[in-house]
Amino acid sequence: MPSPPLAPIDSPLDLDHLSRMTLGDAELEQEVLAMFAEQAAGLLAAMAAMPAEAGALAHKLKGSARGIGAFVVADAAARLETAIRTGHDRPRAFAALKDAVAEVRAVIAGILKH
Repeated sequence: MPSPPLAPIDSPLDLDHLSRMTLGDAELEQEVLAMFAEQAAGLLAAMAAMPAEAGALAHKLKGSARGIGAFVVADAAARLETAIRTGHDRPRAFAALKDAVAEVRAVIAGILKH
C-alpha cells in the first residue's frame, strides 16, 4: 500500500514528517538522516545480486524510509518486495529503488551540509 503524505510535497523527503518523528529535535534529525543514508546505501549493495534475503532487505528499507518521511523510497521498496515475491520485473523494480534512494540521499547530503 502506498504511503503518501497528507499533503503533496515537492521533495522526496517529507521534512514535516521527519520533524514529527524526531519531536522537532534538529540534532536528532541530522543523526537519523545520516544513519538512513548510510543504511540505504548498504542495503542496496546487499540487494544488488538479489540474494535470497533481498525481500527482507527491501522490507527493512521500506520501514526505515517511512520512518523518516522518504515515502518515494518506501513505495519503491514495496514495489521491489512485490516483484521479488511474484518474480516479475525485479530488475526494473530494483532500478527504480536505486533511483529513489539516490534522490533522497542527494537531498539528505544537502541538508547535512548546513
